[in-house]
Amino acid sequence: MAMERTFIAVKPDGVQRGLVGAIIGRFEAKGYKLLALKALVPTKELASTHYEALSSKPFYGGLVDFICSGPVVAMVWGGGDIVKCARAMIGETSPSASAPGSIRGDYGVEVGRNVIHGSDAVATAEREIALWFGDEGVMEWEPTLNQWVYED
Repeated sequence: MAMERTFIAVKPDGVQRGLVGAIIGRFEAKGYKLLALKALVPTKELASTHYEALSSKPFYGGLVDFICSGPVVAMVWGGGDIVKCARAMIGETSPSASAPGSIRGDYGVEVGRNVIHGSDAVATAEREIALWFGDEGVMEWEPTLNQWVYED
């Protein structure tokens, strides 16, 4: 199984609703390791760059404004096949299409207030990690529980 990193952000609605701990708990319970975490209110420049692939969409301006409207908790998580697994844990973009048990299925109500962002591919994750954390701030470490999560 390939060890990967992914970028996860609890959006302003998730932070305001007090869901940060519950979301972190889901990733920890799955056996993933937290490599970086910070809380910030994103600048327009950061948000615009983060969502630049969506810049031609009619909802782009509102998306950028929303992500800058309050605190975001940005994280880097590591583990085996984490990008694909994190996307499954998060659920569909639309909370109403998300399975119960997924983060958006359990906590989301509307597409524009869907609580969380997660990278959609390994390359995207590395781009987003570099954008939000730069060259510093992401640590590497080996949890002692890895022997109970991964086979040799």
